[in-house]
Amino acid sequence: MSHAKRAHIISHTHWDREWYLPYEKHHMRLVSLMDSLLDRLDQGPDFKSFYLDGQTIIIEDYLQVRPDQKDRLVKHIQDGRIIIGPWYILQDAFLTSGEANVRNMQVGHRDAKRYGTPSKIGYYPDTFGLVGQTPQLMRQAGIDNVFFGRGVKPTGFNNTVSDGSYESSFSELLWEGSDGSRVLGILFANWYSNGNEIPVDVEEARKYWGRKLADAEKYASTRELLYMNGCDHQPIQLDLPEAIRTAQQLFPDVEFVHSNFADYLAAVEQSLDRELSKVKGELRSQRTDGWGTLVNTASARVYLKQMNQAGQALLEKVAEPLASLAHLLGQEYPHDRFTYAWKTLMQNHPHDSICGCSVDEVHREMVTRFDKSRHVAETIIADSARRIADEVDTTGFERWGKDACPFVVFNTSGWERSDVLSVELDAARLYFREGLPLAETTRRMNELDLSGRILVDSEGKEVACTVEDLGLQFGYDLPDDCFRQPYSCRRVRITFEAENVPALGLRTYAWVRKSGSAATSLAASSSLLAGKRGMENEWLKVDISNNGSFTVTDKQTGRIYKELGIYENVGDIGNEYMFKQPDGTEALTTRELRAEIRVLEDTPYRAAYEIIHHWEIPASADEVLDREQRELIYYPQRTAQRSKHTVPLIIRTVISLSRGGKGVVVEASFNNGAKDHRLRVLFPTDIVSTTHKVDSMFEVVVRENKPAPEWENPSNTQHQQAFVDVSDAAAGLTVANLGLNEYEVLQDGRNTIAVTLLRAVGELGDWGLFPTPEAQCLGEHTVRLEIIPHNGDGITNGAYAEAYQFQIPWTAEQTGIHAGAWAPDTAVVAWSGAGLAFSSLKVNPDSGDLMLRWYNMSGHQSELNCSAASSAAGDLFSGEAYWSNILEERIDEGNRIILKHAIDSSSAPGCSIHAGPCEIVTVGVSKNK
Repeated sequence: MSHAKRAHIISHTHWDREWYLPYEKHHMRLVSLMDSLLDRLDQGPDFKSFYLDGQTIIIEDYLQVRPDQKDRLVKHIQDGRIIIGPWYILQDAFLTSGEANVRNMQVGHRDAKRYGTPSKIGYYPDTFGLVGQTPQLMRQAGIDNVFFGRGVKPTGFNNTVSDGSYESSFSELLWEGSDGSRVLGILFANWYSNGNEIPVDVEEARKYWGRKLADAEKYASTRELLYMNGCDHQPIQLDLPEAIRTAQQLFPDVEFVHSNFADYLAAVEQSLDRELSKVKGELRSQRTDGWGTLVNTASARVYLKQMNQAGQALLEKVAEPLASLAHLLGQEYPHDRFTYAWKTLMQNHPHDSICGCSVDEVHREMVTRFDKSRHVAETIIADSARRIADEVDTTGFERWGKDACPFVVFNTSGWERSDVLSVELDAARLYFREGLPLAETTRRMNELDLSGRILVDSEGKEVACTVEDLGLQFGYDLPDDCFRQPYSCRRVRITFEAENVPALGLRTYAWVRKSGSAATSLAASSSLLAGKRGMENEWLKVDISNNGSFTVTDKQTGRIYKELGIYENVGDIGNEYMFKQPDGTEALTTRELRAEIRVLEDTPYRAAYEIIHHWEIPASADEVLDREQRELIYYPQRTAQRSKHTVPLIIRTVISLSRGGKGVVVEASFNNGAKDHRLRVLFPTDIVSTTHKVDSMFEVVVRENKPAPEWENPSNTQHQQAFVDVSDAAAGLTVANLGLNEYEVLQDGRNTIAVTLLRAVGELGDWGLFPTPEAQCLGEHTVRLEIIPHNGDGITNGAYAEAYQFQIPWTAEQTGIHAGAWAPDTAVVAWSGAGLAFSSLKVNPDSGDLMLRWYNMSGHQSELNCSAASSAAGDLFSGEAYWSNILEERIDEGNRIILKHAIDSSSAPGCSIHAGPCEIVTVGVSKNK
């Protein structure tokens, strides 16, 4: 019998590891669910299969409690009845880095292969919007589809969905990424629970399917209808086979099948007979009313975002590159430790976790995970830096005497870098093993003469610096071959400007006793202070006003940016998901507030001012908010106002300019004592432009300043990662940040960039009342930004590279005087390519090959050239360079990579590869075997 329609029923459960319950309470429910699933599958083949929510961490979580069930679990996975992968966790898209998403896919595939075969399903059931590079990332992982629930259609209270118009005519659509990659998109138009709790009872089933068939047919482009049998933490419907038989009897013209995603996709592709709508780029619910986008999770619990940014940067931009360089020197690459650190970090990346929209217990545990991952990364960094520093030739410092203190500065970014940094050095140590009485050790260290010392580079040129004596300190070594070795030392902190440190390379300095052989280079030692309250270098001029705002003059373009750094405060009667300013209230600002201003630093390499605002802001929302929360009033309809009672908000801002700086660094600290409010800092650009550019995942995306006509929400805040930029053909202003993921380009006639520093709310939101007093974020906070003026093209003039480098901490390692294989100023890999951004350097766990990744920030084709930068790279390109995908699999496709061997002594071996517009390019480099 042929059927007019086919209903594909897919069993699943969407498993948020933590959300409205703490992790372990959800964990225990997961164990029960998995027990029931295995029992049901053991009963026979009529319950055909179950999709394990696309994330392999569920297997880890289950076996952690039920290790004795592994054989049963593996059997059903290998029989194709439990379908796993492709991810390790279901991560948020906009708040996690590109490399974190790649590691998520890599770990998910590796873990899935231990049990069976990873599914090739691009599964994003509840992700809060999707980035524009998703289709390319899917294609590079061998996935040609994306299943998603948000981004093109309004979703509101308790995940209700609207029937209003949206970008796609059907639940099936073609989604085209920034580079032109296409995937088949499947929108859960009636949500990923539209086939939940199917009745077995005949009368109930008749009503159920009469409604459900019509709902799916409303959006489906083919006869293949998708029904998701499950929902958030939904117990398995064990009697589903019986429910399917009931449905088949009631509706004989419909074929009801217990299906899976692969079979459903094959059926859809075979049945397609019409042109699908094409959606291009980001899916951010741009064409909706703007109330249910959940975008303000970008500012919920900002401290989590800051910890995440720091953790990601340490792993992908410091630990992995340093471990790769140490690997070239023969050190084993710590694959397992990296996997552990990444997994621990990624356990904070599900949307209900990193978005800060869970109960307080969840986010307390997240802080511990961030610390754990960071501690592993710091250990890898220390081990790698020590190994490399031991191989750096520091014998050039011998002429300064035996008490010279050499140290190596590492630049693990993809561009040459200059910046001010502080390094702590032990001027001298006395180990306890030497047997001196403790009092004698203390006396010798306290009486150590630190006078007459200077900082020099590897060529013996004096470098301007500031030395802070940190006094007597305790320390210890943990050798690999003996017991711990404690010591007392005299420690100093040296602050200086490291200039022109090569990309993926190092420079070596030493703190030495001054002698007549020093070649001074301090001609540029004049102050950077200028005017009454200003700073100036070759590139920029800064003037501070009485209210603490500042003006920046870009000396290259002549463009002047005024009233930068004014703070704005408004009430917030929303929740962790969404911001809502009380109706009829005006924003408070520091525009009319006189600030305390003083010089904080005046050195040859940096100037800084301290600005203090004493501000009174409302203490909280009024008592109406508590009632409205208890009555579950949907946040757009709330009428609460701000309290008449005020509390002090003291903001300490430090703005600094370094001698070679292309940007002004802003650091603000404050103790938040208020509730139910939002704090932002404003940067008017006064640039005429209808669009702006934003750093997103592997992409600098262009967004409209003005929202679509469907947008009703007065707020138009959006997501960012490293920076947001407003520019025209002649000038631009880039604002870089560290973990401040929410911004808005205001419709104020000045195209002001507003960056959210804090959002304080008292409830989770969504489907019930879950108080979250810790989401009020009371206490101390510190935020950092960099303001980077430029000539209008942030890609070619280096403004975006500066913003990316702002994300990456410096690494320094003290060492001794010794011979070594590497020169004191060394780069390992040199590369060039117009519009390209360097993203990753690591080692493949299977092949041992070095893996390097770039992405094209521009919409134009480019050519990437990569070569060994020095003898430090050894025979890096003596073997083979090959094109790879994000899974680090070799791709044999045409002549994408041309290997260039050295022609003569003046040229280095390397490779060349064409990079398409917005393309993510991964290159594998193998040595000769």
